[in-house]
Amino acid sequence: MGGSGRTRAAARLLARCALLAIAAAVVVLFLALGEAGPLVLLSGLGGIVLSAAGVWWLLARRGPLRLLGALLAVAAPVGVLIHYIDEGVWGNALLALGLYVLALICARAALRATGKAYVMRGKTRPRPRRPVLIMNPKSGGGKVGRFGLVERAEKLGARVHLLDTEGATDVEALARKAVADGADLLGVAGGDGTQALVAGVAAEHDLPFLVISAGTRNHFAMDLGLDRADPARCLDALTDGEQLRVDLGTVSGRPFVNTVSFGVYADIVQRPEYRDAKAGTALNLLPDLLGGSGPRLDATAGEKRLTGQQAILVSNNPYATPDLMATGLRARLDRGKLGVIGLRVESAAQAAELAVRGGRSQGLSLLTARTVEVSAGMDTIPVAVDGEALTLPTPVVCTVRPRALRVLVPRHRPGTVAPSSPLNWRWITALALGRAR
Repeated sequence: MGGSGRTRAAARLLARCALLAIAAAVVVLFLALGEAGPLVLLSGLGGIVLSAAGVWWLLARRGPLRLLGALLAVAAPVGVLIHYIDEGVWGNALLALGLYVLALICARAALRATGKAYVMRGKTRPRPRRPVLIMNPKSGGGKVGRFGLVERAEKLGARVHLLDTEGATDVEALARKAVADGADLLGVAGGDGTQALVAGVAAEHDLPFLVISAGTRNHFAMDLGLDRADPARCLDALTDGEQLRVDLGTVSGRPFVNTVSFGVYADIVQRPEYRDAKAGTALNLLPDLLGGSGPRLDATAGEKRLTGQQAILVSNNPYATPDLMATGLRARLDRGKLGVIGLRVESAAQAAELAVRGGRSQGLSLLTARTVEVSAGMDTIPVAVDGEALTLPTPVVCTVRPRALRVLVPRHRPGTVAPSSPLNWRWITALALGRAR
């Protein structure tokens, strides 16, 4: 049996384990019903509803309602547990919950086993002779120093510019000067916002671009299949690399490699206190943003129209799956399309539906387009571009430049595997029976 056959067999086994775990959870619940009656099921469902309402009030309200929401979010599951203990079925409940979690783990593993390894293959090009790398020593908690990136890059013949973390270095101007001085490659060890600015200059001059995963999250590096655990391995591209042609997004003329966020998240990251107190700032602003006083967004994505959205996310190529349990991954970066996610949640019931149904929720819109125009009934709106806070005049226009960026990557790199589809129990059943495509 070949590698793909073994993978398929492993996925089928995992799907069967998921179904067995679900079936066992149902049996355990029926045993509990036989001992204590249907009231235990009704109390469990009621606890879930009350807890969801409490979480919504905690996030979307202030004052007494927020306090009540916090108490309800904790008291509802505790009350259900006490009821189960009184009825003598708490063991059944915990066992059923554990089996359900096991089923989700097995189902997710089955999806990943059938997913495709998104390692784009490129073309071999001559080794760069005058590479210039821009590094942020503070990015990612000091990864540049911790992994000895400067020393390793200079040994490979690269010229390194360290950003002045105390001042406001114009990264784009620094990249343009490097090009004027004869650089035949530009690279960045830093966050995705810095990556995007330098990538724009590289694309403008049709120079190869090197991504070094020295940021905090490294979403762009992840989707390129680079090693995020050891950024020094990204430098292998200087001696044994291949070039990929990927798309580059633009928002009001500014390049972006990952996402442009409008609405809730963009409003939060605008605040100066966000950098030092992320959770506290978000908790303080969410009532206004979710409760209706925040700006509502309208968007035109191709021929589709979204109105009254609380948040809109535009991505450079669509994400592989809208499943909220899955890690956000882009299947490819060269499809020549923008991904668009619109969010409109106005009640606890809608929030619960979003948590349960994910991409199939009515409050979530998933589109693709080559051009997206966002407006909000005001002259300017806050925008987060690859995590960087900006304020842009409306309407804000996002476009994609197909295959505009030449990215130099190591020939040998970990790659990325995304689920082949959102978590769908009908598909898991078909996989377990050997009928899934």
